[in-house]
Amino acid sequence: MKYSTSWLIDICGREESVKYIFFWGHQPSRDGSINSSCFSQWFNAPVLVDGIIYPTSEHWMMAQKALLFKDENTFHKIISSKSPGEAKELGRQVDNFNLAIWEQKRYQIVLEGSLHKFGQHSRLREFLLNTKQRILVEASPVDTIWGIGLTAESHGARYPELWAGKNLLGFALMEARDILSQEL
Repeated sequence: MKYSTSWLIDICGREESVKYIFFWGHQPSRDGSINSSCFSQWFNAPVLVDGIIYPTSEHWMMAQKALLFKDENTFHKIISSKSPGEAKELGRQVDNFNLAIWEQKRYQIVLEGSLHKFGQHSRLREFLLNTKQRILVEASPVDTIWGIGLTAESHGARYPELWAGKNLLGFALMEARDILSQEL
């Protein structure tokens, strides 16, 4: 993992200029333009990987979770599910689940999913790359793993030492941005 909260706290401690882009929610803009909602795992951006279509990155993550624990039955249910919420719920039912293994593998799975998503959708890739070196932050008040556990409007949102969460999704997106920018 290239980025982390401790890395960001270190940068802030050196008084380097830090610019954030906060995101939360997956609804596209009304006019069809791409905005930060595309960073959500629930954003509708299907990807094709090894002949399988994953409707959202949430489907990808939960399907890979099922495969990691060799639960092919749940894998097939996930890729056939109609919504990211349903995929998430099925992901919570994966047989043989081991938290320690999941904690070791989850970031790489989301990074790979982000590379597929932003690699296969040129408008999304352009939006991601145009964030330049900004810090991407999932400002979810209810997610302390993938988000910061705070809203963008919360006092602590601009102070990573006050974050209640790990921001793993934001950091995975930043790493995907780095990789995709090298491919140009």
